[in-house]
Amino acid sequence: MCSEDPLTVGEVVRRTGVPVSALHFYERQGLIFAGRNSANQRRYPRHMLRRISLIIVAKRLGVPLSDVAAVFATLPTDRAPEHDDWRRVSLIWKRQLEERRRAIETLERELTGCIGCGCLSMRACLLLNPDDTLCHQGPGPVRLQNGASVGRPARRRPCQEQGDPPG
Repeated sequence: MCSEDPLTVGEVVRRTGVPVSALHFYERQGLIFAGRNSANQRRYPRHMLRRISLIIVAKRLGVPLSDVAAVFATLPTDRAPEHDDWRRVSLIWKRQLEERRRAIETLERELTGCIGCGCLSMRACLLLNPDDTLCHQGPGPVRLQNGASVGRPARRRPCQEQGDPPG
C-alpha cells in the first residue's frame, strides 16, 4: 500500500479512535471529506487524519464545532494543510482560550461577593441590593450577566413598591 493511498473508514477509525457515526457527522457538517471508490465506499485522503485530530483537540479545549468549521473553511481540502495553516489556526484558538480564561478569572473574583441576586449573604444583600432593586434588571445573577461592578447599588425603585413580588 502506498503512503498516498486513501484510507478506508475502518482505517480512519483505527487511527483516530473516532467512531464511524462521528466521522459521518463530521462529513455532514463539512469538517472532513471523503471520496468514493468504484464500489461507492468512502475513502478518506490521509490528510483528513489531521483534521480529525484537530477536531478531537478542539473538543477537549471546549471549542465549539461551529468555530472548528469556521477555521476549517480557511484550510485547503485538496491537500494537507501546511505548517503556517496550522499555526494560524492555533493562534485563533489561543486567543479564544485567553478570552475564556479572562472571563473565568473575572467570574472567580466576582463569585466571592456576588451570586444570585447579587451577593453571598443576606447582610451584604442589604447593602448591595437594598429592597431587591435588581429585580428590574431581569432574572438570574444580573450583576454577573451584565458585567456590573459588585457593590454598586441599583438606582431603580424596588419591585415591592410597584406591586411585584421580590425577585
